[in-house]
Amino acid sequence: MRMLVLGAGLQGSACAYDLLRQPEVERVTLADLHPDRLPPFLKRVKSRRLKLRALNAGSAAALRATVKGHDAVMCALPYYFNYAVSRAAVRAGVHHTDLGGNTAIVMKQKRLDREARKRGVSVIPDCGLAPGMVNIIAAEGIRRVGQAETVKIYVGGLPQRPEPPLNYQIVYSLEGVLDYYTTPSWVLREGKPARVDALSELEDLDFPPPVGRLEAFHTGGGISTLPWAYEGKVRTMEYKTLRYPGHAAIMKAIRELGLLDTRAVSVKGTKVVPRDAFIATVAPGLTKSAGRDLVALRIEVTGGGRNGKRAAWELLDRYDERTGISAMMRTTGYSLAITGVMQADGRISEKGARTPDEAVPFGPYVEELRKRGVEIREI
Repeated sequence: MRMLVLGAGLQGSACAYDLLRQPEVERVTLADLHPDRLPPFLKRVKSRRLKLRALNAGSAAALRATVKGHDAVMCALPYYFNYAVSRAAVRAGVHHTDLGGNTAIVMKQKRLDREARKRGVSVIPDCGLAPGMVNIIAAEGIRRVGQAETVKIYVGGLPQRPEPPLNYQIVYSLEGVLDYYTTPSWVLREGKPARVDALSELEDLDFPPPVGRLEAFHTGGGISTLPWAYEGKVRTMEYKTLRYPGHAAIMKAIRELGLLDTRAVSVKGTKVVPRDAFIATVAPGLTKSAGRDLVALRIEVTGGGRNGKRAAWELLDRYDERTGISAMMRTTGYSLAITGVMQADGRISEKGARTPDEAVPFGPYVEELRKRGVEIREI
């Protein structure tokens, strides 16, 4: 297999690292605007199978030339590149998967279905942790339960040792996190898609020690197209982010004070965007170079009626001390790599543009995660 990874950031590098551990992968090309800026865990890999390539993904011609000659492309670039990359992959006859991040773009990618089928390739957006892993597990729960009444999805990237006042450390783009805190979340209520306010409907969940009690609240984007896929089929579906207790109240106050606004204000005669100033101020304190993270996940699917069936899973994954790869990279970057390999080796056999809940087989996917030490436990 000849695999192309676009984006040499943390998730793309974790994806490339995982691909290089697979003996059936003969070459991994890692393309980025600055391909020499690799994280330490990938710099330590000495393999002739890894090829670095400079790429300006904004150039359609450069993108087409880079995609050609590969079996699958895994896109870990910012979400606004996803459609252009998937279109270039389809036209080159190459499988495509990405981390998603924008539901409107995913719906646009699904319109590539007819051409992808014609070209004999698979296009699967949203293949990280959330969206991605959670969509695959939730779909399996719905299949097992049959007449699913309620689907509840909880995910959080957290520090192993929380520090006040936010008890949080940056595990991916802080700007992306703030988008989720300010964008309404799409859910299913009474079988119909509905929007609810981010940071709302707080509830507590208990996880095994030493994690303990966490709080959960609505955030946007985590399940992407699922509310529309199961409209009229599931009564209640919702996605909530997990944090240590007290985080939501502080962030809600910060948001309500206008510190996360994106409209510029005048400060002593200078135009300043409050969110930009907030990120510049707090990011250094939330960036823990020696911090160890964890990912917590719980998914519960229940059926209706007195004898309603239940299916549930839980995951607690931690920073890998041996490699220096974070839990967020293991659950996100590895998920992207697994999907690309399954496309290339034929375990994802149906062609066309489909979301992970439609396309990725639950059993083989979970088994691949288990081989990497990412254990999804049925509860």
